[in-house]
Amino acid sequence: MTNAHAYDPTLFTGLSAFPLTPLTGETLDEDAFVGLIDRLVLAGVDSITALGSTGSYAYLDTDERARVAQLTVESALDIPVLLGVGALRTRDVLANVASAEAAGAQGLLLAPVSYQPLTDDEVFGLFRTVTESTDLPVVVYDNPGTTHFTFTTELYSRVAALEGVASIKIPGSPASPGGWDERIGEIRAAIGSQVTIGISGDAHGAEGLIAGCDAWYTAVGGTIPEPLLEITRAAELGNAQLARELSAELQPLWDLFTEFGGSLRVSAAIAEHLGLVGPASLPLPVRDLDEAAKRKVAEVAEGLDLA
Repeated sequence: MTNAHAYDPTLFTGLSAFPLTPLTGETLDEDAFVGLIDRLVLAGVDSITALGSTGSYAYLDTDERARVAQLTVESALDIPVLLGVGALRTRDVLANVASAEAAGAQGLLLAPVSYQPLTDDEVFGLFRTVTESTDLPVVVYDNPGTTHFTFTTELYSRVAALEGVASIKIPGSPASPGGWDERIGEIRAAIGSQVTIGISGDAHGAEGLIAGCDAWYTAVGGTIPEPLLEITRAAELGNAQLARELSAELQPLWDLFTEFGGSLRVSAAIAEHLGLVGPASLPLPVRDLDEAAKRKVAEVAEGLDLA
């Protein structure tokens, strides 16, 4: 292998949009998926991360994920592509890494997916195995809401020291501006300056960026990128007031996430309302919102002029 640090660090900055992976029946809806990628290219996002939680990666087999990887890279033009590779078995993680490499991805997103609770040493071993197997840079995906594994700051430090780890995607949580400053400062002190910090949890994106996060790994930005890009650019220019105002305008959307248990079903409902995906586009047993909830999402989308 070549030097795994031979990558452009700006790849892990700015807005990285996480598109849905729409299905029709039990089959990937390739036309709808490519349409979502086309929207992101047209909007000018900084990178596209396919097969994240919004992309239902955990519900897709290795062949389906290889096809999504191929379609994403083929459709993204000059937009950098990151691909989620997490799986229950390390064997399958490495198969996903191989398909991401074959597709021409610029980076990987890795979550410690498991049924049995994992220890810190097991998670560290997973990241060490992956970084030793590939030259592609890796984003550490800390998403306790889905994986039920919570990284400690000490584990961030251990994993960040691995050659090839380029960014850490941290979960968002309610905090005061001072609390955000303290948390980002603590993580930065633990991981150094060579690994970027990315915020997730869309309602907390503005505060994370203002506090010094380098990237916003956004779920709903994979469906409606423009308003998320406006927040990102305001924060990048140092205009914290504008970033906060733009995020506050989207509060009805953030409230939907709280009401309906996260961003996935809401993002799918917005995409259906906009005609980007068909109904029942999520992988069973995950189901769409019911019709009353979809109407509520549509009202919010129209009220915010989301398109």
